[in-house]
Amino acid sequence: MDLDAAVADVVREHGFSGVVRVDRGGEVVHASAHGLADRAHGLPNTLDTQFGTASVCKGLTALTVVSLVAEGRVALETPVRAVVGDDLPDIGGDVTIEHLLSHRSGIGDYLDEDTDLDASDYVMTLPVHRFATTEGYLPALRGRPAKFAAGERFSYCNSGFVVLALVVERLTGTGFHEAVEARVCAPVGMVDTAYLRSDELPGRAALGYLDADGLRTNVLHLPVRGSGDGGLYTTAADLHALWDAFLGGRIVDPPWVAEMLRARTDVMDDGRCYGLGVWLDGTGDGVVLSGYDAGASAVTRHEPSRALTWSVLANRSDVAWPVARRLREVLAG
Repeated sequence: MDLDAAVADVVREHGFSGVVRVDRGGEVVHASAHGLADRAHGLPNTLDTQFGTASVCKGLTALTVVSLVAEGRVALETPVRAVVGDDLPDIGGDVTIEHLLSHRSGIGDYLDEDTDLDASDYVMTLPVHRFATTEGYLPALRGRPAKFAAGERFSYCNSGFVVLALVVERLTGTGFHEAVEARVCAPVGMVDTAYLRSDELPGRAALGYLDADGLRTNVLHLPVRGSGDGGLYTTAADLHALWDAFLGGRIVDPPWVAEMLRARTDVMDDGRCYGLGVWLDGTGDGVVLSGYDAGASAVTRHEPSRALTWSVLANRSDVAWPVARRLREVLAG
């Protein structure tokens, strides 16, 4: 099936609201925007709309941390407590930076995805306005005992990436958001990427909607401003620039890129494994960043061997994945 026709079909089938973009060999071969960024005012999504991308930002967090490792400011083997001190006493002394980056730390999670969470549930344990800085997340992280011994196995952990944001702040003496901007976004030219506050979104940012219809947004469901585990707003164009710079060794040097792409897990039931902050194909060379939250979902993928990059960004939690699956099937054919 023709790529444009396949996207149109799956968009209609799932009531998709967002943006789809595909690049091959440096050329944009498909780019389309669908649905409304602001339903109340009838404002459409466009190709330069900024979307919340949930856990996509874990890749930028990992790049920021690894850039500090590459500078010798910290090592992958450094115990986390050596950097954060006694602020998070539930973190064991044997938990390292690498354990956090690879989701093998075993620390308790403030948003535990091993439980039966629904994206539209009210899952925050404190008022969302208190999650405005990395330090503001700490009360939600404390008092959560370890799930298993460090390094024992993989378990996706949002708390681990908030702790990494705290590590970045302690090492740089700057705020986490500023460090990501300086070390990743500015060098790449990601001018439309930022950790926006959900209660003061600018005009080009899409509101995140809980349902297929209606006006209820996600403003009460998520931290008012993201940290190391989620909450980044970006565009499809900026994500494509990120892949070029990341895998081209322009954010961290090629040996560190290779280290981030080295699998830290066996191939899982869904055919994926995990490196440092990125999902990896169990076979082939595909690298993926993905995420979903109440009112947001996103998948972005790069395959170096095919010079192929594509991104699906949506302002609902349940629609990026089916579009991404169909897109991958068509592109594989």
